[in-house]
Amino acid sequence: MKFIVNSRCVGCGLCAGTCPEIFQLNSAGAAEAVAEEVSNPLEDAALAAMDACPVGAIEQA
Repeated sequence: MKFIVNSRCVGCGLCAGTCPEIFQLNSAGAAEAVAEEVSNPLEDAALAAMDACPVGAIEQA
């Protein structure tokens, strides 16, 4: 499973706080996801970050 962060991101950092192995804030202050497939042990945390995103900026790719 892969994740992407779309242009609705407001840079709140909630995803990076919830699942820092997959999400981080870039130099522009917006979140981005790792390009690789997310391994099973991290899928639940990444899905929790997606569900918690206040603007719905995280999507499964």
